[in-house]
Amino acid sequence: MSLFTGALPLVPPAGTAAFQHDKGPNVVALGGGHGLSASLSALRLLTSELTAIVTVADDGGSSGRLRDEYGVLPPGDLRMALSALCDDTDWGRTWRDVMQHRFRPGKGPGGSLDDHATGNLLIVTLWELLGDAVAGLRWAGALLGARGQVLPMSTQPLTIEGDVRVTAPDGTSQLQTIRGQARCAVAGSLEQVRLLPEAAPACPEALSAIELADWVILGPGSWYTSVLPHLLLPEMRQALCHTPAKRCLTMNLATDTKETSGMTAADHLHVLRRYAPEFNVDVVLADPASVPDRQEFEKAAAMIGAEVVLGKVGASGRRPVHDPLRLATAYNDIFGNS
Repeated sequence: MSLFTGALPLVPPAGTAAFQHDKGPNVVALGGGHGLSASLSALRLLTSELTAIVTVADDGGSSGRLRDEYGVLPPGDLRMALSALCDDTDWGRTWRDVMQHRFRPGKGPGGSLDDHATGNLLIVTLWELLGDAVAGLRWAGALLGARGQVLPMSTQPLTIEGDVRVTAPDGTSQLQTIRGQARCAVAGSLEQVRLLPEAAPACPEALSAIELADWVILGPGSWYTSVLPHLLLPEMRQALCHTPAKRCLTMNLATDTKETSGMTAADHLHVLRRYAPEFNVDVVLADPASVPDRQEFEKAAAMIGAEVVLGKVGASGRRPVHDPLRLATAYNDIFGNS
């Protein structure tokens, strides 16, 4: 059936790139935003048996507007994951650029397309035509020739709520509750984080992917708003704790951010331990430049059952971003030594 006539089938035609797999380990990568995109850009060089599971709590920018206006999942992080998996051909790169294109403000006041990403609109269009979030992402992946699949963490939009310590006018310290990923991401130092609704259902296809994986990769990414949410959703946490797959935690290159002010790399591990004490990790991958106190970090890693692997995975330059080739080399070594 033509894409533009009648109702779409829920699954793209057999033989599309989204369903062509080369040999390689079955890997599931979890996260959101730029961190997950970095991990996928590396992993796609190693395998096409690749599944991205993406947080769906974004409430800012184009995603937030579409979420509010149409009651859909925020599509932005899902779009970024699809773009990271696009086929390395003129076709794939062109459609990646189309997906990532963002409309600039038009001549009129407050244009309805201002700051929307084309890919967000395309994904929401597919969701409206199909009435199925997972099927819509499969069709978008087929269009890009995606090397793997992208799934939402939940089929229900989620909300992140956190407590941050603030100074009152009288000089005393008190906790203030803030709601929304956009606000939590710049809160400073969060003391408690919750996912709402607390018992939201996990995406069934995501749970199956975790169960069947050889490796599960968590991180890098914004610790409280992209990494931790996977362990706050009950069904997802249970799947991650009980999967027979090996687990790798990829650390951020910068630890002291607007979201994790004053935190060390070891503190990041303590956060996971506090929220999900039953969650164990096989390997923690970190760039040595982000771990100034190696002994403290190794002690924290041992508390979650992990071996520390240090390797230069950051890109050259001032910005703390992962280099896909260096990260792929590190992952390849970790997979080979398992």
